[in-house]
Amino acid sequence: MKSTTNSAFAKDVLESKKTVLLDVWAPWCAPCRGMEPTLNTISEETKDWAEIVKVDASVEEDLVQQLGVSGLPTFLVFKGGQMVGSSVGAASKTKLLDLMSK
Repeated sequence: MKSTTNSAFAKDVLESKKTVLLDVWAPWCAPCRGMEPTLNTISEETKDWAEIVKVDASVEEDLVQQLGVSGLPTFLVFKGGQMVGSSVGAASKTKLLDLMSK
């Protein structure tokens, strides 16, 4: 998993050849921290066709606002530079994989 910034977002997410699961999180968000083991598992299982990119909402406030994020954690799925799915709040591995597979 890697982190992105407002300035690197286009390169890291929109221009990626893989499906991207964007994890919008913050260090003070307990449910966000609780998702870490699930995200690590998903990252390993999908490494051939997808990647997980993280955005720290407490640092990248402008990017979070541009994305329309209102709750944490928020998961956004991008394919070919387009957002194709989203989920707000802690989510199961199955739910996130389903979201990424659409």
